[in-house]
Amino acid sequence: MDVKTPAADAAPPFDKVLVANRGEIAVRVMRTCRALGVRTVAVHSTADASSLHVRTADEAVDLGDGPASSNYLNVESIVAAAKASGADAVHPGYGFLAENADFARAVAEAGMVFIGPSPEAIATMGEKITARGVAVAAGVPLAPGSDGPVASAQDVLAFGAEHGYPVLIKASHGGGGRGMRQVDGPAGVEEAFAAAVREATAAFGNGEVYVERYLVNARHVEVQVLADAVGNTIYIGDRDCSVQRRHQKLIEEAPAPGLSDDLRAAMGEAAVRLAREVGYLGAGTVEFLVEDGRYYFLEMNTRIQVEHPVTEATSGVDIVEEQIRAAAGLPLTVVTSGAPPRGAAIEARINAENVAGGMFFPAPGVIDRIVPPAIEGVRWDAGYESGDEVLPLYDSLVGKLIATAPTRAEAIDKLLAALQALEIVGVPTTAPAAAAIVDSTTFREAAMTTVWLEGSGLLDGVGVEQDAAEPMGRDEVEVGGRYYRIPYVAEGVAVIAGAPVAAEPARAAGSVGRSSGGRRRAAAGGNEVKAPMQGTIVKANVEAGSTVAAGDVLFVLEAMKMENPIRATRDGVLRTVGATVGDSVPAGTVLAEFEAEVTAGASA
Repeated sequence: MDVKTPAADAAPPFDKVLVANRGEIAVRVMRTCRALGVRTVAVHSTADASSLHVRTADEAVDLGDGPASSNYLNVESIVAAAKASGADAVHPGYGFLAENADFARAVAEAGMVFIGPSPEAIATMGEKITARGVAVAAGVPLAPGSDGPVASAQDVLAFGAEHGYPVLIKASHGGGGRGMRQVDGPAGVEEAFAAAVREATAAFGNGEVYVERYLVNARHVEVQVLADAVGNTIYIGDRDCSVQRRHQKLIEEAPAPGLSDDLRAAMGEAAVRLAREVGYLGAGTVEFLVEDGRYYFLEMNTRIQVEHPVTEATSGVDIVEEQIRAAAGLPLTVVTSGAPPRGAAIEARINAENVAGGMFFPAPGVIDRIVPPAIEGVRWDAGYESGDEVLPLYDSLVGKLIATAPTRAEAIDKLLAALQALEIVGVPTTAPAAAAIVDSTTFREAAMTTVWLEGSGLLDGVGVEQDAAEPMGRDEVEVGGRYYRIPYVAEGVAVIAGAPVAAEPARAAGSVGRSSGGRRRAAAGGNEVKAPMQGTIVKANVEAGSTVAAGDVLFVLEAMKMENPIRATRDGVLRTVGATVGDSVPAGTVLAEFEAEVTAGASA
């Protein structure tokens, strides 16, 4: 396949594009706009005023202070900013308003072009139950699922009784793993249903959920589709995104390894049928579960994906450019489906998170230094530079490392070298976890499934090894060969209460990624349970006088788009509880206090 690119003297498809997003994807979109001769406008919260996407744009508009609902999710404010700036088009990136049909409609009604599919396509495919109906009409196989939304835990129990467990409770109006809960048996249904509804409401403004049978040995494979306004709808490759935690992706690669040519072609053709059925325009991703040589429709993401660079690397297509061209009424630069991939590409998401033996706790803070690897065939897409701050208000993605090579084995080795060379100082990152994953036998043999990582124990020792040359601190204990921190939180220090997190040892020379959040020790003891980070209390399981056991979940704190359990540090009785659902709390806030004396034999 020869990729046709616009002539050097071709007129830009737009004069000015407002990018309604932040972080890595905003910077990424601006890069292609600049290459096309298109000026860009950034929007930002007041807290984000000095961020990289603001510095990258030609001009910027401050949407004001407060939570994302007041700025990045404020349709009226963004449309007004676009009009005032003179933008003739708006690119939504991913997340935030990218799959919001009302936003796409408001942009069009204001006389600008929305760089994405129609509001009708967004609404249809964004409502997961309706999307299943489109899949049926397009002849795309489905896994067993509810015929419509489920209204209660009892509906989930009825579905499980008919179809068996495990099942997934899923938000009808979202994606990215939010508003999704796996249930392995009847005992977990009530709590999982409540949590899914709560998270879906917080993330998408709609708590409607449905349920489907969970395939326990499945891989997550997705197909990239492109469509223009002159009749071309194609697929340009597939990706494997099976390595996940909390139903959120960590490692992605193209092409998906181990698929037969027939299966690969069948999924690509099914994705094209689905896109045509809904009258799609622009770039979209059709996600499938693959098990035992069969594939099942999962959902369609009506936007660009985080993992799009691996498809760009193996197809030679700039997907952002294709989005812009399609929105401008121009034909795609390539109009033939199914070209063979150019080698293999693997992407590691580098998040500001404490791996903590597989717990992945958000870890906002100032990045003192970022030095990306200077390795041929390695791409670094980032939303931060040295000195920038990862704010607790938004997601934890710092950047993405993408390694491309002639073969998958070579791409793995190149990505390992890149992870080794990547230097991020100031916040802990997921780089050590990524290295452990891609260097594992299971990943090298392409034997991973969507449930592999969290059940593998692979990351138990990552980030929690005890430096033999350094004695344990007073706040650390060893139990069964693993190290645990008694999570007393001193002023300015935030750790997850009760989490199995050992103190970070000083990194030895050659340690993966040279990613460091610094070593923060706190004095042992303490009767207080404190908020480990800024966030919102979305669940409170206790009240004053409650008797709890060490490890019990006292609160659930939502921070950086993730729900984080706050656990009891020991057995005892809570003297006071100072937080309720809906409270927005800074790091270090006292959420509960124990009685001074430990109650003997206390239990939940």
